Amino acid sequence: MLQLIASAIDDRTARGVAAAVSRLVRTGELPPGSRLPTVRSVARELGISPTTVSEAWRSLASAGAIQTRGRSGTFVLPPNRLRQSLRYARLSANPATLPHDFSTGVPDHDLLPDLAPALRRIGDTRLTTSYLEEPVLPRLEVVLRERWPFPPQQLTVVDGALDGVDRVVGAAVRLGDRVLVENPTFPPLLDLLDTVGAVPVPVTLDNSGIEPASLTAGLDRAPVALLLQPRAQNPTGVSMTPQRAAELAAVIARHPLGRTVAVVEDDHAGEIASAAPVSLGEWLPDQVVHIRSYSKSHGPDLRLAAVGGPAALVASVADRRLLGPGWSSRVLQAVLLDLLTDPATVRFVSGARREYARRRGVLTASLSHRGVDAPTPDGINMWIPVRDQQHAMLSLAAHGIAVAPGTPFAVSPLGGDHVRLTVGLVRDGFDDLADLLADAAGGPHRASGRRLRTLRRTTR
Repeated sequence: MLQLIASAIDDRTARGVAAAVSRLVRTGELPPGSRLPTVRSVARELGISPTTVSEAWRSLASAGAIQTRGRSGTFVLPPNRLRQSLRYARLSANPATLPHDFSTGVPDHDLLPDLAPALRRIGDTRLTTSYLEEPVLPRLEVVLRERWPFPPQQLTVVDGALDGVDRVVGAAVRLGDRVLVENPTFPPLLDLLDTVGAVPVPVTLDNSGIEPASLTAGLDRAPVALLLQPRAQNPTGVSMTPQRAAELAAVIARHPLGRTVAVVEDDHAGEIASAAPVSLGEWLPDQVVHIRSYSKSHGPDLRLAAVGGPAALVASVADRRLLGPGWSSRVLQAVLLDLLTDPATVRFVSGARREYARRRGVLTASLSHRGVDAPTPDGINMWIPVRDQQHAMLSLAAHGIAVAPGTPFAVSPLGGDHVRLTVGLVRDGFDDLADLLADAAGGPHRASGRRLRTLRRTTR
């Protein structure tokens, strides 16, 4: 295979190597499932730098042609790989199949502010006069900076938190790089790392955030980045305390390899998180990129998140977008600015935050009374330990309830099964739901098995 690849390459740049291998994949000369030679062996055969081959492999991985599987090697993928192969696709049930879909991780639409008044208030929407204008509306940038957990060198706006993470990862992570990731974590983060051929390295959590000892052990493996969720961690609901943030920043600052690590904070819960904003950027401003989403608090269809941190990294994200979407809609930015500064909307979002906290508290207490320990300190999701994931999901489905399986959230084995329930969508019937959850979890309480009828449908 090495000779086949070498003979097909006449342009020994990263682009040329990627193009030649891509042609071999398309023609079937490198069939799906083929294991590619190592980066070093290809580089040695071609007489080029391993960095050049790594860049070619990264391009191929981004295009979905190959996949790196850690120490197992790099393999050719089937053409048009099915969406179902992604962890993300395994989370949600079909909303039409079950009347109570708590698998989605989305906010309650009744707790989102109405966008119509904001659209009327912004009036003239001719906000763009040039394709080369700054990507953030000046007045919005002022408001964002006032609310940022540390003074960012540069800010930009992107199309949602995952878009921000994707673009920062694309700028900072290369094929084969190690990246520290919370365990458990949000499955799309693992899908993103898989796409670029990075190797996720799990770090453990406790009730205050990432454990310092686990972070130290992870840094010993020479990672290039750390991905973390500072508030309402998905799926556990843990929010990092200010004291823990200071401890983690100190660990990174002291470690011999710490200063080369880019810290990417995905503050996806934003304005509905009960915990106050916190960031390692308060201590490590030159290393931390903080991403604040407004989808769960102000509307998923706004598709807006702010990215702030070191100028070099944020500028690379903004500049790269000039070759694609250019900027996030300034009309939507103007709507967000209005929503963030309109007193009535601010009160509405505060009420939503309190309501989510109430729902978490009521269901947590009901489960605890039934012997199920599922603390949910923040956010809209609940991480429930179960004896058997499949049994729990089937048991709940029999009563018309969908939850997300815990397996896609695991970077490495967690020592027990879990399911994730979007508690933010539970409006009523908490005791009946707790009975069914306790029964499905295999706890000491055994429910009667009656169907759940008191909850209102939460999908539309």
